[in-house]
Amino acid sequence: MSQLTASSHTTGNATEKPSLMKTLFATCIGNALEWFDIAIYGFFASYIAHAYFPTSDPTVSLLLTFGSFGVSFLIRPLGAIVLGAYADKHGRKASLLLSISLMMIGGLIIVITPSYGTIGMAAPLLILAARLIQGFSAGGEFGSSTAFLVEHFPERKAFIASWQFATQGASTLLASAFGLGLSAVLSETQLQDWGWRIPFIFGLLIGPVGLYIRRHIKESESFSKAGKTASPLKEIVRAQKGLFFTAIGLMVVSTAINYMLNYVPTYATKTLHLPASAGFSATLAAGIILTVVTPIMGLWAEKIGRLPLMWGSLILLLLTVYPAFWLMLQHTSAMSLLLLISWLALLKSVYFSTVPSMMADLFPITTRASGMAISYNVAVTVFGGFAPFICTLLISATGSSLAPGYYLMMVGLLSVWALFKAQRTQR
Repeated sequence: MSQLTASSHTTGNATEKPSLMKTLFATCIGNALEWFDIAIYGFFASYIAHAYFPTSDPTVSLLLTFGSFGVSFLIRPLGAIVLGAYADKHGRKASLLLSISLMMIGGLIIVITPSYGTIGMAAPLLILAARLIQGFSAGGEFGSSTAFLVEHFPERKAFIASWQFATQGASTLLASAFGLGLSAVLSETQLQDWGWRIPFIFGLLIGPVGLYIRRHIKESESFSKAGKTASPLKEIVRAQKGLFFTAIGLMVVSTAINYMLNYVPTYATKTLHLPASAGFSATLAAGIILTVVTPIMGLWAEKIGRLPLMWGSLILLLLTVYPAFWLMLQHTSAMSLLLLISWLALLKSVYFSTVPSMMADLFPITTRASGMAISYNVAVTVFGGFAPFICTLLISATGSSLAPGYYLMMVGLLSVWALFKAQRTQR
């Protein structure tokens, strides 16, 4: 029997079945907070650039801001190794409590740090430190929370794990609403001076709620009964390298799309020369689609299987991403941008809904949190965190506004390879 199938039989129902809604909320709130912080940092990048990375060249200032955005992702694999191993050895709950606490610390630093004009070089250094703390904590969040979900509800794993990414859509939706609302209510000067901090303050207030709820959750029976591995990382390197690289490949296209959505407000204003509201409206629509469609696709995957949905969405992406970008550039408007981003969000919802449970099935319980966390964060770091930076650089170097489309086609091919591998493993 394949490992992908066999591992699904290693999980069992807990003696005392927890509430589905409470378990979902407790696990997904940290994931939602992580992506809310990521989204608002990307959405308000031009304001953050002015506040903390001022230069005479706006492009250089923006590159420095996206560089700090990307550098924080370099530490995510380290967080995945440390917090993933902690979750496999000491429990998913302990790791989830630690990760959300660190997220709150990073958010607090961003909220209270004065601008470059007030404290000089200390300002960008503090922002970088905050992003590194958040990156480290986020490194262990996905693996621990997804493992916790599928181990409590193995019979509903496709549906319940899809909520991991539905909450990412909800976070994008909320962040977009902040961007759209603030840009409509506040002047450009007010946004630049203090308005961009408002969503960060809101995110900081969510943290204590998640911390309280996570203190009152219990481990699954399947995890409690499973043996412990002395070094999950060594076990992955020794016996699970193929599964590890397959998991990375499954993630790359969806995480690239996700970070492209964060890049849209900047792409709209700097490249397409559209008003800021056009970019925020497009990402708002994407957030609605991701939030609503993803769990529906997770539910459908329980009926027809995960592979048909994954193959269909990948093939459609490869066939349509170039013409979609080309048409949008030929008829540049807020509506054409909205249609393009909505199409990408729909494809992402179909594909991404199945990925968490597929990744969970690749790894046994003893290394599941580590395997998922490390593979997820390597993909996010390399193909997601630097996506805005790469696209900005490619557009600047080539002069082609089609650069984001080419990037998505490249990562789509990598996910095709990984899906072939995962399909063979499943057989």
